[in-house]
Amino acid sequence: MDNKRMGRRIRAYRKLKGYTQQELADRTGISLAVLGAVERGNRCLEDQILDKIAIVLEVGVKELTDSSSI
Repeated sequence: MDNKRMGRRIRAYRKLKGYTQQELADRTGISLAVLGAVERGNRCLEDQILDKIAIVLEVGVKELTDSSSI
């Protein structure tokens, strides 16, 4: 999956949960700048960061990376 599509999916799930970028960044332990770059599709995610985001958003990693869901 390309970074832009995954970033859009992360943003969509974040908004569904009602989190701001700052709240999600704080809950996952990543910086706001990194999260913003991820949501814009300008940065690749390490697996451990993707795992943290999935846990906080209460979705599976597959939901964030699989183009056939959502």
